[in-house]
Amino acid sequence: MGKFRKIETELEGVYILEPTVFEDHRGFFMESYNKRDFEEIGLFFDFVQDNHSLSVQAGVLRGLHFQLNPKAQTKVVRCLKGVIYDVVVDIRKGSPTFGKWIGVILSEYNKRQIVVPKGFAHGILTLVPNTEILYKVDEYYSPEHDRAIRWNDPELKINWPIKEPILSEKDKNAPFLREIIDEINFVYEGGK
Repeated sequence: MGKFRKIETELEGVYILEPTVFEDHRGFFMESYNKRDFEEIGLFFDFVQDNHSLSVQAGVLRGLHFQLNPKAQTKVVRCLKGVIYDVVVDIRKGSPTFGKWIGVILSEYNKRQIVVPKGFAHGILTLVPNTEILYKVDEYYSPEHDRAIRWNDPELKINWPIKEPILSEKDKNAPFLREIIDEINFVYEGGK
């Protein structure tokens, strides 16, 4: 058995990863990333940056974020401390799942990670205070390519488990998907 179990989701290319965890009376040990083991399960990335965020309050919502091509990012997201509701939205033009989303719980307890490929918007909602997230990306942050979609876009109909989240000004004023659809340069390139 490999060190990671890859679970497919209804969004092509979006995977949940479950690491092998060794636990005993002292605590636990796990590899959260291993290039060779990722490649054995068909995940080939060249990560260039790790991002670490802390949200002090429960109810902090960050997203829905993405970067345009040619600076698009694949992300592998995990929750180091606390619990998050992680949302991924397909924004690839021509995709049979365009505008569809999935939501999963990532936590310090389940130790799951999620793979968010290029062509998908991503958001997280903290469900408990003092939540920390770490995510790897395969492209550097680029302010001129950085974009966001409104968290409560009525056309996406994301079922967030909150009505009034704590938002940054950027996220509070983000456009709706239909307002930036012409700018989005991700194109669906075939099926499974």
